[in-house]
Amino acid sequence: MKLEESKTQSGDEKAGKDKKVHDEKLAPVAEELSEEDKALQEELELYVHRLEESDSSLYVPALEALRTQIKSSTTSMTSVPKPLKFLRPHYETLKSLYDKLPTNETKNLLADIVSILAMTINTDSHKTNGEALKYRLIGSCFESIGSWGHEYVRHISGEIAAEFQNATMPTGEYKDNLMKLVEEIIPYNMRHNAEAESCDLLIEIEQLPLLDKYIDNEDLCQKVCLYLRSVVPFLPDPDNTNLLKTILQILLKFNKLTEAARVAMQLQDTNVVQDIFNKATDDIATQKQIAFMIGRQQIVLDIDDQDLLDIASNSQLNTHFLTLARELDIMEPKTPDDIYKTHLEVQTRLYNSNLNVDSARSNLASSFVNGFVNAAFGKDKILLNDDGNKWLYKNKDLGMFSATASLGLILLWDVDGGLAQIDKYLYSKDDNIKGGALLACGIVNSGVRNDCDPALALLNDYVSHQGTTRIGAIIGLGLAYAGSNRADLISTLLPVLSDPKLPIDVIGVTALSCGLIAVGSSNSEVTSTIIQILLEKSDLDVKDYFARFLPFALGLCILGKQNSSDAIIEALEAIPSPQFKAMSKTIVEICAYAATGNVLKIQSMLHICSNTKNEADDSSAGASSTNGTSSTSTTTGSSGSSSSSSSSSSSSSKKNSKISDSSSDYNIQQAIATLGLGLIAMSEDISCDMAFRSFGHLLRYGDSMVKRAVPLALALTSISNPKLNILETLSKFSHDSDVEVACNAIFAMGLIGAGTNNARLATMLRQLAQYHAKEQNCLFMVRLAQGLTHLGKGTLTLSPFHSDRQLLLPTALAGLLITTMCLIDSKFTILKAHFLLYYLVTAIQPRMLITFDEQLNPLAVPVRVGQAVDVVGQAGKPKTITGFQTHTTPVLLSIGERAELATEEYLPLTPILEGFVILRKNPNYVS
Repeated sequence: MKLEESKTQSGDEKAGKDKKVHDEKLAPVAEELSEEDKALQEELELYVHRLEESDSSLYVPALEALRTQIKSSTTSMTSVPKPLKFLRPHYETLKSLYDKLPTNETKNLLADIVSILAMTINTDSHKTNGEALKYRLIGSCFESIGSWGHEYVRHISGEIAAEFQNATMPTGEYKDNLMKLVEEIIPYNMRHNAEAESCDLLIEIEQLPLLDKYIDNEDLCQKVCLYLRSVVPFLPDPDNTNLLKTILQILLKFNKLTEAARVAMQLQDTNVVQDIFNKATDDIATQKQIAFMIGRQQIVLDIDDQDLLDIASNSQLNTHFLTLARELDIMEPKTPDDIYKTHLEVQTRLYNSNLNVDSARSNLASSFVNGFVNAAFGKDKILLNDDGNKWLYKNKDLGMFSATASLGLILLWDVDGGLAQIDKYLYSKDDNIKGGALLACGIVNSGVRNDCDPALALLNDYVSHQGTTRIGAIIGLGLAYAGSNRADLISTLLPVLSDPKLPIDVIGVTALSCGLIAVGSSNSEVTSTIIQILLEKSDLDVKDYFARFLPFALGLCILGKQNSSDAIIEALEAIPSPQFKAMSKTIVEICAYAATGNVLKIQSMLHICSNTKNEADDSSAGASSTNGTSSTSTTTGSSGSSSSSSSSSSSSSKKNSKISDSSSDYNIQQAIATLGLGLIAMSEDISCDMAFRSFGHLLRYGDSMVKRAVPLALALTSISNPKLNILETLSKFSHDSDVEVACNAIFAMGLIGAGTNNARLATMLRQLAQYHAKEQNCLFMVRLAQGLTHLGKGTLTLSPFHSDRQLLLPTALAGLLITTMCLIDSKFTILKAHFLLYYLVTAIQPRMLITFDEQLNPLAVPVRVGQAVDVVGQAGKPKTITGFQTHTTPVLLSIGERAELATEEYLPLTPILEGFVILRKNPNYVS
């Protein structure tokens, strides 16, 4: 025992010696101080010793000398100032001296020194958390916080924010003292190009309204507002709304009405937009510019002036668009063959000629492609000529319906001229042609407001008809008045929605039209009617895609409204079918949080996607069935073994079929949750990149329904923006063995390339046309994707974002969402009820920049167009674009591009050069 103890002791000694040697090796070699540094160190130590002496007359001079040394020291960005470095070992000594000092003056002076010194102390080895702030508050009040330097101010800001983040929030006098300190820090930061730090501090302590009084010039206003707008996507509701209200307040203070109007639109507050519009009455040019912005966002306001009303109602949109087309010399109509480029498929033409081609399906595809490519140009070579009627009769049944409706695409936004050309088809004896013509009337009016309401006058009477004419009229009304939230239209459609005798397809499209008209308005009349129908219908089936439109219409009503969905989700709990209830709640939830980037909801959707059907339910069902069989066996005694085995096998097969049905129902909910991932993440680049990685996992490990939805969700994150990584992923899945996955991937390629004329994508699609030559459904999708890629000959876009991606157009997002939702079961929707594709019309917008003078005469000026650069928080006036080229307006703008004037002769009335921009002569311009 003693031997073991002695061994242990000697071992400990040896370990101690080894540790000492090791520490000596690791210990930093003492710096060789210069003579000057040694003198400074000795001087500082002398001052500290004087404070420890009993002679109180030495205290003030010693403290003043210490303070002077600290203030006068300079340093590099990466090292501690030498006086603070030499004083660090005396930190605890100085703290202990504080209570011993006799007068308030000496205590205040010492508190300042301890406060600045606490900033340099390692918090792990000393309990210095919050000590810099503590000693600052009890230090000298006459000393400006900025006199100790920027790093000290930043450190104090951090400790103040930490105090407000604590569980016990500061109150009473302590809170008042902290707020005095904050009001000292903010102006210091504003004067020293640290506006972002001021904003961060006020956001942390929830005192953002204070910011307004410290912004005293326009440059500061621009920098602060730019930073705050970049923060908005990362804040939860309602903090993001409060931040936007602060930005609005600051912009109105400096009379920046066009920018304030844009923020009010982001807040979705029509009343505030109306107030800003009315404030601009003294400056008619600014009022016109706001009217153009109102038209782009498709907001309905009370405007008395007829000229301003014409601008805000987009009545001149088609005229201006055709001006751009003439400028670019692209007025000549294109045929589907120009898009397919069949002459490049010479090698496989002989092979393809032997295939059984469905000519009606091929003609239908050509009708869609012809409509997409010549959209809004008012000219084509198939329908708007003498042989137009012949072409319609080359289609079958619903194909005639869709082919006639494509007239609306070609004549898009041309209300007066377009309706006159469609009118003759309204008298056709064929219901499909008449229904298509009614839908074309609605398409022509999409996004354009007209006092005469020609769409309502034409379509209203047909809502009560039978068959395809009714469907054409209902969808047409939804497209023509999307986002208007008009009570008279809703009261026309609700009786159709509530009629239990009507087939589910009519009820489904009626619900969609109601949702589209009331999009984002939380219309209580529509929501209560749909909830009532969902509660009364006991035969609702998840697999019935038209029945899914009912909860989807609910989602459209509260699109982007976040917490407003809680009451509706609560009401849906009463739906009798558990699968339909779960699916409905998921649909409403993803719509409510659309384009918000809400991380918690993304995690919730990922949870649904990654789960299998609730195993707990299956196990409980299994347990109950076991109990049932055991009880029956005891009661019946010994019966024939063959009969018992046959009955058990039949019951197990029934159980298995039920489980497979319920799991497939659950897969539909998973597919919707997958769409939700793309929908929620679409507004913000970092969220899109993270979602892209999640989709990779879902494609590898997800069920077949999830795999079908992933290409569509990917497309939602990159509409009209063909990023290479997404394009390659979709290209891979366009060759998938599952036909529906391949179809969705192909259509998704069309969505991400919509209106871009992307050469790489066009080549991929031509190759796919040859690859899928035998598969008619896939070939149909390839043709649609080719038409979308060349949408408007490359002048239009489907992106729901505009104004430098700051604003989201709810009607555009609704149209995209309806189309992608239909594609979850493409076999029964787009490939059969292909007229549902026309819901994309609400998303079609020109991607142009046209400039006017103050009298709205076209004004050609040079502009630089290049890739947008993020300049948030950068000092000075950095370049906002890179890799630019100089053009003369009108010009086309792609996603991610930004324009700026290349002349100082004019000043734009809005800083974001997109769409229609009014220019004012620069009074200070010298030629």
